[in-house]
Amino acid sequence: MKNRKKELLIILFALIIQTIIIIICGFGKSYIHMDEAYSLGLASYDKTEIQNNEDFYDNWHNKEYYEDYLSVQEDEYGKYSQVYENQKNDVHPPLYYLILRIAMGFGNQHFSVWPGIIINIVIYWFITIFMYLILQKILKDESYVKEKSIILAFISSITLASLTSAIYIRMYALSTLNVLIITFLHMKLLESEKINVKLLICISISALIGSLTHYYYLFYLAMLYIIFVIKYIKEKQYKMLFYYTLSMVIAGIFSLIIFPYSIQHMFFGYRGQGVISKLLNVPEFLKSIVLYIEKTNRFAFNNLLYILILAIIIMLIYKKMKIKENNKEKVSKFIKIIILPTLFYFILVAIASPWIELRYIMPISGLMFVLVIYYIYYLLKKIFDEKKSNKIIIILFVIILLSPIVFKIEPEVLFSDKREIVQKLGNELNIPTIYLFNSQNNRFLDDILLFSIIDESYVAKDLEYTEENIQKILQQKDISKGIIIFLNEGQKNDDILEVVKRATNLNNCEYLKRLNACDVYYLNNK
Repeated sequence: MKNRKKELLIILFALIIQTIIIIICGFGKSYIHMDEAYSLGLASYDKTEIQNNEDFYDNWHNKEYYEDYLSVQEDEYGKYSQVYENQKNDVHPPLYYLILRIAMGFGNQHFSVWPGIIINIVIYWFITIFMYLILQKILKDESYVKEKSIILAFISSITLASLTSAIYIRMYALSTLNVLIITFLHMKLLESEKINVKLLICISISALIGSLTHYYYLFYLAMLYIIFVIKYIKEKQYKMLFYYTLSMVIAGIFSLIIFPYSIQHMFFGYRGQGVISKLLNVPEFLKSIVLYIEKTNRFAFNNLLYILILAIIIMLIYKKMKIKENNKEKVSKFIKIIILPTLFYFILVAIASPWIELRYIMPISGLMFVLVIYYIYYLLKKIFDEKKSNKIIIILFVIILLSPIVFKIEPEVLFSDKREIVQKLGNELNIPTIYLFNSQNNRFLDDILLFSIIDESYVAKDLEYTEENIQKILQQKDISKGIIIFLNEGQKNDDILEVVKRATNLNNCEYLKRLNACDVYYLNNK
């Protein structure tokens, strides 16, 4: 009882420190990604995009107009049908958006990153707990297994990839948890010598929840299923195979009953077609693998993956040349049901993902980290005694935790480089703003946050840039303090700015910032 209490206190302490770190990152978050804007809008708005409003283009709007897309308004409380409808018209299943919608309903009708981050903080409590449970099984023959498991689980939850996932208002933290839960349940299934109905029901429910969170989860689940099918066939456990398969089929049926649009999204939408075309382009596919390895190095291993791989190679060579295999210790039997699905997921995501983005591999980043650290520890104990191996691993953990400071890397969606532009446009200037918009490069949601803090703004769609048209937009507007101009891709910025200068008699042009999809300028008479 005393040991159990001590274990819970250690876990609680780890979760508190983890939560503090995530909250600090949350307070440092200065901007939102386009997909985060989509998350908020799809969860709360009556359309997939604010640009679909008939009055969106070529009209002056106040900041509340844009904030409405990013928050739940008083007349929207208790309404959830738009979540399902929006996801039907988008490319993802609806579960995460429903959870986000509920959390946003506790807000104050204004945009905030905190409903999304608080959801992820709670999810990351369970991520760390399930990683701890998984590690206990992997390290079960080790001394101090509980202490080692919670330390490694904690470290895996505060890598740059994990912190990015925790402050990223998307479904990837939930998908990470789904991956860990299904992994843990399959570890228990591996230990089960007879049919365990309760366990199979839990697997079915977990598979259902995962499939309603993100489609890429099915890559991981598919390989897990293949591993166990092969296992049951080899062992001639056909009854077990039947009930196991039945649990998966039931999960699939209920998933399609709840959200039948998954079929359209996966096989007939633009994402599905993109997978096929990329698969047929071998050089492009191999390039994606290399670029994803670099993402993994930078964020899942805090820029130390290549050094760790080199260390593994050196230890393997040393072991082969110098050490006689007297040590009977073998790699944990649970490793294969992690490594194969993780590798399969990684490769298929490289094929399927439309862009090379960290978010797509976030759900397996923690497992990749654990696998590499486990194998390093396994090799260390082949060369050194356990005491020395533990000291080396502790030093390694310290280096991993300090490396973001040394390499000056931050969580990918912290956006500290945009803090100044948010402050400048929202507080220091806050003057009439015009987005001269080329609709062929529509990424307006990348910058909707700025428009939600500017008092008055105008999005001019595919405007013919004449002095007359610019003057018509700005008539009756006070431009004595200047104006802000946004220009997105596909336009001749210098030529357009010259027209605006002549139309407004604002002769000084200050370049403020390059954002994800546009350039921002400040025109004035200084």
